[in-house]
Amino acid sequence: MLLQLIAPTPRIMRYVRLLSSTLPLLVPVTMWRAIELAQTQVALGANAVGSVDLYAWFTPLTVFFVWTVADYFIGRDVTDIQPTTTIERWWYRALPLLCVPLQLSVLVWATLIFVEMPFSWLGQIGWLFSMGSVSGILAINVAHELIHKPSRLEQLGGGVLLASVGYGTFKVEHVLGHHTWVATARDASSAARGESLYTFVPRAIFHNVRNAFRIQAARFARRGMSAWTWRNELLIWSGLTLGFAGISFAIAGTMGLLFFIGQALIAVLHLEAINYIEHYGLQRQTEQDGAIEPVSIMHSWNSAYFLSNAYLFQLQRHSDHHAHAARPYWALRQQSAAPQLPGGYGAMILLALVPPLWRLTIDPRIPANTAQA
Repeated sequence: MLLQLIAPTPRIMRYVRLLSSTLPLLVPVTMWRAIELAQTQVALGANAVGSVDLYAWFTPLTVFFVWTVADYFIGRDVTDIQPTTTIERWWYRALPLLCVPLQLSVLVWATLIFVEMPFSWLGQIGWLFSMGSVSGILAINVAHELIHKPSRLEQLGGGVLLASVGYGTFKVEHVLGHHTWVATARDASSAARGESLYTFVPRAIFHNVRNAFRIQAARFARRGMSAWTWRNELLIWSGLTLGFAGISFAIAGTMGLLFFIGQALIAVLHLEAINYIEHYGLQRQTEQDGAIEPVSIMHSWNSAYFLSNAYLFQLQRHSDHHAHAARPYWALRQQSAAPQLPGGYGAMILLALVPPLWRLTIDPRIPANTAQA
């Protein structure tokens, strides 16, 4: 709405994009601010436990409700504005890498807060969802950007981020499995038309983890090697996850370990909920010779809402990502001919939580040439 009313020039939008690109780094600020306010209430002695529990939910409420409303208010951005200087390109490339130390630092800090603050069980759940929401953005979403890049540093950063949520298998399955079989029955990350979020998510997690190990086993078998080798990156990321779990236990005991597991599970649930949204009901057709048609921009859902694209590193320009997987997030183009969602991912996750409303809203938008029989 606001962007359409103001109609900023391409020059102004380029600077707006530069400023808004820092939003992912600011997501943890919602957690820090919540605890700052909660500690003030504790110091005042004013209904301390109740106040702390309310503030523990501050981050997911901000991300899924406040920012969703703001997303609609700011409106859609359909412009394709590319960085024109080396400094801009350096800036955009550095931001995802900065998320690696930030995610690990926030995780350690949040673990200590989990055991130090006077949370009731309600506050503990809220703090888990807060960290899980941050991990969903800083760890999994950023890792998705990094694992598609060729440099060893970016690949390493993506693996470390995924290990911090116990989902290192995504690094293999997403690139070698999902991008090959997207929008087909072979892809566990592509939801069938009529399938609910609640049946999709557990199915996707189980099959994607299993498929990652199958892919690696087949790759090493072709070399005449066993998959039980240090060269198998799945074992490396699994070992690193165990290391993170051990650190959590060392600094905060059993509660710290439970916190690490809980935030990881919530982050993975965020990921698979987004997978559900990205390809729901879209299917590549079988051609006359029996081959499956190539992936096109019609096999992913897009959302052009500015704010949610800003804090998700343009993930919602998903059709262009599948057409050009190595293209960096700042260069992804708006594909207006692709299927379009009526809101950002935050709004769509909330909608998907109510399957009848989801089907009523989304099914009529599925293009006829990509609809499942």
